[in-house]
Amino acid sequence: MVEIAENAVEILNPDGRGAAIIVCEHASNHIPATWGDLGLDAAARQSHAAWDPGAAPVARRLAEALDAPLVAGAVSRLVYDCNRPPDDPSAMPAQSETIAVPGNAGLSAAERAARVRAVYAPFTDALSALIARRQAAGAPFALVTIHSFSPTWFGTPRAVEIGILHDADTRLADAILAGAGVLSHRDIRRNAPYGPEDGVTHTLRAHGLANDLPNVMIELRNDLLATPAAQERMAGEVLRLLCPALAALGLREGHDA
Repeated sequence: MVEIAENAVEILNPDGRGAAIIVCEHASNHIPATWGDLGLDAAARQSHAAWDPGAAPVARRLAEALDAPLVAGAVSRLVYDCNRPPDDPSAMPAQSETIAVPGNAGLSAAERAARVRAVYAPFTDALSALIARRQAAGAPFALVTIHSFSPTWFGTPRAVEIGILHDADTRLADAILAGAGVLSHRDIRRNAPYGPEDGVTHTLRAHGLANDLPNVMIELRNDLLATPAAQERMAGEVLRLLCPALAALGLREGHDA
């Protein structure tokens, strides 16, 4: 039994000293050989069920612009969703929207524990260590997680283009939404298309709230991230929202957008 998935987490710019740590839990659709293909065809392995298409390039651009560390998941969320705690059934879902995941059906407690050790533990431990190191350095910073979502859900179109999600700590989300008029052409909403009631704020709770860090989860509709040019454009738009919000909270902005 594999105890740790090779390259379960990727850390870029670990010594960055900007105003944020960037996180992208669903950066990759890679399924290590240990788990075969989970019984999925190629289309399912490329779909939004397996990862957040376009999110990783945006996260990398934000990290570069803000001189921020980036912690990115390097294993498909269908093996283990690093934005879910180990006791959540959706951490290793047998069904994602309309896509069945045969390799996740009927997992034993031992099989689930092995995936926690292999994928979730390296990811969350790396993020915890990075936060502790940044806090020890003394300069305040925020936690920003980057995600993408599909333009339809069970066949229903989603009009929202940018979601600004938060849990109990609304400081950074409030500051972003206060300046959302700068992107008047975008449909920007609070806690949409998901919110804390949907169980999507685990990273914010475990690493943001637990460390008293201003925190936010930014969801981008993935049809707006379909090409490298589109990803660069959306990263620029996110920076136009995020940099003034960080400054409003008294955090050092990093490089200008």
